[in-house]
Amino acid sequence: MKTLRLGLIALCAAAAIQSPAQAGTMFLGGYPNQLMVIDEAKGSVTQEIDLKTGLPMSMRLSDDGKLLYVTTLTTGGIEVIDVATRKVVNSFSLNSPQVRYRFNGGVPDRSGRYFYIVGTRIDKGLDAFRISKQQFMVVDLQTKQVVRTADLDAEDQKFGPRGPLMLSPDGKTLYAFRDKVLVVNTADLKTVDRFDLSKPDFPGMQDVSFGGGVGRLQTPGQFVSLFETEDPYIHNKIFGIARLDLDTRQFTFTPIGPSPKALSGLEVSPDGKNGYTVAVTGDLGNQRCEFWRFDIDKNKALDKAEFQCRRRFYFGISGNGQKLYIYGAGYDVAVYDARTLKPTADWELTHDITMSGMVITP
Repeated sequence: MKTLRLGLIALCAAAAIQSPAQAGTMFLGGYPNQLMVIDEAKGSVTQEIDLKTGLPMSMRLSDDGKLLYVTTLTTGGIEVIDVATRKVVNSFSLNSPQVRYRFNGGVPDRSGRYFYIVGTRIDKGLDAFRISKQQFMVVDLQTKQVVRTADLDAEDQKFGPRGPLMLSPDGKTLYAFRDKVLVVNTADLKTVDRFDLSKPDFPGMQDVSFGGGVGRLQTPGQFVSLFETEDPYIHNKIFGIARLDLDTRQFTFTPIGPSPKALSGLEVSPDGKNGYTVAVTGDLGNQRCEFWRFDIDKNKALDKAEFQCRRRFYFGISGNGQKLYIYGAGYDVAVYDARTLKPTADWELTHDITMSGMVITP
């Protein structure tokens, strides 16, 4: 295993949650500055939440599922929504006339006081804009300011800011998933270790499970993901299922088969038994898109089925694990049966869907 190069395809936590199979409530970002609240049972928008800070770019549930953290592009904003009441309880922009911040997703600590992001600071000078190196940043959600920063090491600057973040259960370690997984000490924001894991090879889709799957199915201290391995000689790639312990930093990897051109994030059913992903092969006129289903306990591929491709799309699973969703770059969500992998419905929404991902709550 130590000779293999492991490449992270996407991040999705897995948990064995024993609960009744009931439809949930879906949150989706919409242009220009809305969150659409969708009843999964009806397949329709029941409420729209206006975001004062602009276009939603990412969503992340708190560990207890009570708060939804939304980052926005327009003004470098962060908005916090109470899931039960669907009210915005905190909203602010980091940008000012002289300083702007560029970042995507983030992760809150368990206290709800601090929010960790990776981004850049842009200062407006008299004759030019000065752009900082990529930095780890800590945002104080009470004072509504960036209170701590630290530049990423030189070897980590080459990769862009996109990529999921995770905190260990004790809050002492931050994991940044980039071209490698960076292990960061939260006390001083210094990188203390790196795993040889590369970024997902699915443009536009790598952060989707970061928004929905991680927040909804998180098991403290560990997660399950699809990974790729590449031998060091002829560079053949195979994919499999890996389990990573955030406390011990140990992982196990079980190969399944040859890698397709691209794989989406792994989505897991609420009982933790079935996993789903989307595989894409070919380009343009000969592109082929398929659902793949796995037995999570046995690390075994069970079956697959083709579905109609889109030029840009995202992938999700319903709260009860009975439906699969294909959405993005449009006003609709295509619904598929998770057991048969066949299409069942197409939901028409009220806004064009952004790339902020999908979050589903009970």
